Amino acid sequence: MPDSPGNSSVVDAADLIPLSELSDEELVTSHLEGRPGAFQDLYDRYRDRLIHFITRKTGDADRAQDLVQEAFIRVTRHLHRFDTSKKFSTWVYTIASNLSKNELRNRSRSPLILFQRLTNNWDDDHRPLQFQDLSLRPDDLYRKRYLRRLVEDTVEKLPEHHRLVFRLRELEGKSYEEIAEITGVNLGTVKSRLHRARNSFAQRIEPFLN
Repeated sequence: MPDSPGNSSVVDAADLIPLSELSDEELVTSHLEGRPGAFQDLYDRYRDRLIHFITRKTGDADRAQDLVQEAFIRVTRHLHRFDTSKKFSTWVYTIASNLSKNELRNRSRSPLILFQRLTNNWDDDHRPLQFQDLSLRPDDLYRKRYLRRLVEDTVEKLPEHHRLVFRLRELEGKSYEEIAEITGVNLGTVKSRLHRARNSFAQRIEPFLN
């Protein structure tokens, strides 16, 4: 049965509003009503922000991308039950936060937490490598001490000029500028040496972390 002219004009007017001008909650409603592109626009709004959010929580940028995909799979499954009087951002960040917590819980019981995978995606922040107590169980405390020693031993095997910049940056959290001043070399050399030191360190330690 054809739509009445009145109904058609209302639908057409709503569809003429650009997706970019709709609120998150209006995009949810538009998607549920079948408007093409509404969900993609919602995804595009949050993808990068959620990747950054999960990366900060888990220290793994590659895994964060997978978890964002999982977050939106869950959004898709439950979107029909979403209360559009609430904020979509709160809901999707809660999902992302829960996935991050699950990821950390499900990792191997290693107390060594690196903020990025050792093979790539090193962060430019000044945070040093950290060791985190996941529990007070004797075997965990033993493994924590073992991994501390493993890191120290691995660093000691690096060439001297690489070892120094790596220790200053990744274990002590010094800035590039501070390292340049301490070592007496220019900023470009510091970054070049650090890049090679990171790769060498990652290759040496990776077999022990798998």
